[in-house]
Amino acid sequence: MKTAFFGIKLWEKEYLCERVANRKLEIESAFITEILTPDKLPADCTAEIVSVFVDSLIDKTVIDIFPNLKFLALRSTGFDHVDLASARARQVAVSNVPSYGENTVAEQAFALLLSLSRKIFQAYDQIKETGSFKVEDLQGFDLKGKTIGVIGTGRIGRHSIWIAKGFGMSVVAYDPLPNPALASELGFEYSSFDEVLEQSDVITIHVPYLPATHHLFNQEAFRKMKKGAYLINTARGAVVDTQALVAALKTGQLGGVGLDVLEEEGVIKDELDFIAHGRVEGHDLKTVIANHALIDMPNVVITPHNAFNTREALQRILDTTLDNIAAFITGQPINIVKQ
Repeated sequence: MKTAFFGIKLWEKEYLCERVANRKLEIESAFITEILTPDKLPADCTAEIVSVFVDSLIDKTVIDIFPNLKFLALRSTGFDHVDLASARARQVAVSNVPSYGENTVAEQAFALLLSLSRKIFQAYDQIKETGSFKVEDLQGFDLKGKTIGVIGTGRIGRHSIWIAKGFGMSVVAYDPLPNPALASELGFEYSSFDEVLEQSDVITIHVPYLPATHHLFNQEAFRKMKKGAYLINTARGAVVDTQALVAALKTGQLGGVGLDVLEEEGVIKDELDFIAHGRVEGHDLKTVIANHALIDMPNVVITPHNAFNTREALQRILDTTLDNIAAFITGQPINIVKQ
């Protein structure tokens, strides 16, 4: 089957070609470096299988331009970048990678937290820019003895709990589907969402983006948090109301924020391209401005949706994607996203 992989780097192409040959997978592969969006449509649209990462946008326009499309093989756990209703209407199956980087993303969450708690960036920037080794303005705080609230105790959440325990932190967690056995095994307590907000010195978010989690952290949620608490988000940008976040930081309600994801992430990543070719419809430009305010705040650390980005995690993504494609071809699909 003709298969098009979009947003592929050279090493990924080499890795996939080797694995496809070793497995004798009967696909005709095309590797495209560009991502796939309504504004970046390919010249060749004859693929029956399309594989994309989370930075592509698969809406009805994109789906309809592939007349032979039968299968979308997502190289991600999240699928909020895909119009599932349009895929269902076209009888296009969609698979994801349900597990590839639970430890990888959890480690990034704590990298962000440590950057904030020990003022790593400020210290580095001070030495690099001024040559000063003064420590008067670099006092941080211990993680040991602090309470961390874990929002979502799935694969990534539980790894975050393991790491937090290693630092000697107390853990409280919220999940709409609590796992008592996990709580007993790891030694933490489940509480209501509001109780976690009220008790935590640090909150780390590990939930998918769904209508129910849109702006889960909003003005009301920030008001309920401990004054001066820290927030870490390696999940999805739209789980947090960016404009409310800026306001909470400005008033000191939040002590600091570590973000690997942003609302309007696609715009902020390539603003020149958006200005030249993008469409304003469907975008919140106030949020784009709020993102710039966040970037300029000294108590905010932002990374460019990089939590997934280790060699090991990416190889797991590619391996599972090939598993999904092979299973689909044999008529026994796996990891299918419920539509």
